[in-house]
Amino acid sequence: MDNLLAPIQDALEGQIDYQGQHMAELLSTVLLIMSGAIAFLVGYIQEDIHLTLWVGLAGTVATGLMVIPPWPMYNKRPEKWLAPTSADMGVAGVMVDGVKVA
Repeated sequence: MDNLLAPIQDALEGQIDYQGQHMAELLSTVLLIMSGAIAFLVGYIQEDIHLTLWVGLAGTVATGLMVIPPWPMYNKRPEKWLAPTSADMGVAGVMVDGVKVA
């Protein structure tokens, strides 16, 4: 059963790298500004505040669909983490205020 759920869990886990975070932030800002400007222009031309709100809501939902899920384009350059080391391998511990913590 774990073999069936592992791909779903990996897809929903939401891992993105630092460049992916930056790209998602920039993309959300640009898309929200563009959708707000388009909503304003459409509402101004049509002279309809409800249309302005609906176009703005549609732009916000579209932005959310582009930014919130962990799309693979946001995890192209994952960080290479160091392998964990155990304390019994002779690794020097961390000193905090003169006391060895680990």
